[in-house]
Amino acid sequence: MRPVTTIEGQMAPLPRANVDTDQIIPKQFLKRVERSGFGPFLFYDWAVDPEGELIEDFVTNR
Repeated sequence: MRPVTTIEGQMAPLPRANVDTDQIIPKQFLKRVERSGFGPFLFYDWAVDPEGELIEDFVTNR
């Protein structure tokens, strides 16, 4: 098998140390049967305010 030498895709800086895995996809979204479609929930608690509105300056909302 050949090693991966190039990866193409989007990336975003996340200037936080020690990110808890529960922050990546919060537990309330992990009860799904499907194994796809999790994108909108990525860092949900950091990307959405308590009223459910997007925080515009969070990196995934730009």
